[in-house]
Amino acid sequence: QVQLAEFGGGLVQPGGSLRLSCVASGIIFKILPMAWYRQAPGKQRELVALITSTGSTNYGDSVKGRFTISRDNAEKKVDLQMNSLKPEDTAAYYCNTQTRSQNFWGQGTQVTVST
Repeated sequence: QVQLAEFGGGLVQPGGSLRLSCVASGIIFKILPMAWYRQAPGKQRELVALITSTGSTNYGDSVKGRFTISRDNAEKKVDLQMNSLKPEDTAAYYCNTQTRSQNFWGQGTQVTVST
């Protein structure tokens, strides 16, 4: 059974930092791409960052230069370091991976950027 468990969300002030982690089980982690998506109320889910099995990365335009995605294949973990957070980064953040036939999601973790 595939499980993606996210950790690390919370409330942070503008300009602050948070680190999200996603621990995977039930998959051959090292061969799969891993991604973080987010969804704000009333908006569509959007890609935040993706890291391939070889370590190549891709970021959404709104987070480039502020967020960094990384993976630890031994721990089956993917992290998202978020710096210089803005109120518009407020959203539920979801861990994601895909095989050829299936798409898997975590339960989500809330990030709120506010004074």
